[in-house]
Amino acid sequence: MKLNPFESFLDCISKTPLQVIDKKMPLSGYTPIDISNTNKDLLNFDVSSSSDWENYIEEFLKKQNKQVAYGGYLEKRNLYDRSAYFKNLSEDDKRNIHLGIDLWCKEKTKVLAVLKGKVHSFNFNKNHGDYGPTIILEHKIADYNFYTLYGHLSKNSIQNLNVGDIFNKGEVIAELGDASVNGDYAPHLHFQIIKDLQDYRGDYPGVSSFKDLGFYKQNCPNPNLLLKIID
Repeated sequence: MKLNPFESFLDCISKTPLQVIDKKMPLSGYTPIDISNTNKDLLNFDVSSSSDWENYIEEFLKKQNKQVAYGGYLEKRNLYDRSAYFKNLSEDDKRNIHLGIDLWCKEKTKVLAVLKGKVHSFNFNKNHGDYGPTIILEHKIADYNFYTLYGHLSKNSIQNLNVGDIFNKGEVIAELGDASVNGDYAPHLHFQIIKDLQDYRGDYPGVSSFKDLGFYKQNCPNPNLLLKIID
């Protein structure tokens, strides 16, 4: 697929993978996971239960003998139907298409700044099914100004944070939270690239409706352009 200029710029920032979680977890310990609405395994447990999700992820990783399960960009999911915050009457308006990459691993896993940047904003997004504690970094490279979002963090991650704080590439900025604070999910990082933040602060849509997908695909390109987890 041909890349647009912004995507090409992102892809050229680094020829090697950029890590966004603990460097003690090498890419050889990553495995892809499918949690789309086509995965029939999800019919075998209560997808409204964060503890059932955590058991499913743990068993999946154990079976694969891996530490991190990743994936989800533009994946259509039924998972969000459990939350009134996302569920709508119209199928076209229902926000269920995922705009970031998820990295599923244990709570308290260290989260890293994917690139040098400053804290644009942060927030505790408390809605059921939302991000929980969230950090957005602002990056200025060459002629581009863009943002990276880190969601489902621990409350400690934002307690001593200040807007304008600078983090270098690969520096620890946070840790993953558990279901009690992260929107009621199994522990994972939601990582997303955003071109135009549209005046949001500490938050930005992480899932899109089918109706709005054209805009969000342009504004939130594939995070794999930086992470290079997927060949």
